[in-house]
Amino acid sequence: MLPVLRCCRTRGTSGQGLPIRALFVILICSLVPADALWGVEELDSIVAVVNDDVIVASELEHQIVLAIPAIRDRGMTLPPRPDLERQVLERMILGRLQLQKAKDLGIVIDDAVLTETITNIAARHGMKLEELRATLESEGVHYEDFAADTRLKLITTRLQTHEVVTNIRVTDQEIDRFLKRESGRLIKRSDVRLSHILVAVSENAPTVAVRKAEAKAKDLVKRLRGGADFAQLAIRFSDGRRALEGGDLGWFPLGQVPTLAQKAARSLTKGECTEPLRSPSGYHIIKLADFKGSGPKIVNQINARHILIRTNEVVSDDDARNHLGQLRIRILGGDDFATLARSHSDDTGSALKGGNLGWLGPGDTVPEFEKAMSTLAPNQVSAPFKSSFGWHIVQVIERRTQDTTDEAMRLKAREVIRERKADTAIELWLRRLRDEAFVEIRLPSAEEEKSR
Repeated sequence: MLPVLRCCRTRGTSGQGLPIRALFVILICSLVPADALWGVEELDSIVAVVNDDVIVASELEHQIVLAIPAIRDRGMTLPPRPDLERQVLERMILGRLQLQKAKDLGIVIDDAVLTETITNIAARHGMKLEELRATLESEGVHYEDFAADTRLKLITTRLQTHEVVTNIRVTDQEIDRFLKRESGRLIKRSDVRLSHILVAVSENAPTVAVRKAEAKAKDLVKRLRGGADFAQLAIRFSDGRRALEGGDLGWFPLGQVPTLAQKAARSLTKGECTEPLRSPSGYHIIKLADFKGSGPKIVNQINARHILIRTNEVVSDDDARNHLGQLRIRILGGDDFATLARSHSDDTGSALKGGNLGWLGPGDTVPEFEKAMSTLAPNQVSAPFKSSFGWHIVQVIERRTQDTTDEAMRLKAREVIRERKADTAIELWLRRLRDEAFVEIRLPSAEEEKSR
């Protein structure tokens, strides 16, 4: 990694645009044991046994109370009470199973990581950390509870990475096939918003159960095409993880759409849904809720080279600046930039190439470096300037305007394929985790719905 290049980037926008209260609900409903938050002491009736743990009625009731505002914030009508109980309980069971697994593996999140994550959440909502705290408190959410739930969410993400994502492999052949298949379409339809209903049935289920699930899925498609509201059917009948959100999966770049929904994302018209699609986890119904388009990616690029002098206990800022000033005078006097870079630059990666950094686009370097390059004509050498890496002089070799669509897609292809595989793999892993666990549901309404 070249020292002037950014070493990290942000990923994802989960929660962006949602009310803070809704974001809290999304976290808490799936993970938090209510007794840990509310201090339940009285003896409750048990609504589910999850391995060696139990979920009691008061916990379920607390999660239902917390789920209701999120449903209403999305403009959806509340489902019948038995459907809401079933969906919330299933989410709690999956959350409890994941926490049990994480505990067995010793997965923890320290305070520094937690604080950084919450700070980023606040920034996505245009707030500082203290402003987020005040907003939560004003909406009746204790900051400590929010922090606890954020920690638990991070734990499950790390668990899924450990158990699933790290085992995913992407080959060069897959990247080639992806680019051949997707590159042109990605320009025409760049982002899609999908909704999803899952009628769960295991891969090895008896034929009778499979046919029953298929019939249920086909009936749902018929109702949808007859004008039924997708979100309402999802919240009542879907076994998917986003059922309580009306089946809304959110926005995907077209290349990151899960494998099962790829054809639908490329070919459906807005508002259209698929026939039931079979997978090892059951029958899926996909709706194209919306899409966006974009054209080629044209960027201004700079081919540049630099010399870096780092400061330390021995080399002060003045020493570094003066040293570079002398090197600049020598370059302006006719000395070869590349030769001086090889002899003097502390950026060992680029020094071997005469200080050459290759073609750089917007955002590829730290702001101080990008600002210095922006003021230079070709072959001009900057005055010494400071960045977080040390002191630099930079020379712009040439500039160009470049269509980077294909290049950008090639760079993203491996990550896109990996994320696509991860989505499917996590869904199967969760279903397997659920199937292999001892779960006894003692909620009559939930058991009756499952038997239909």
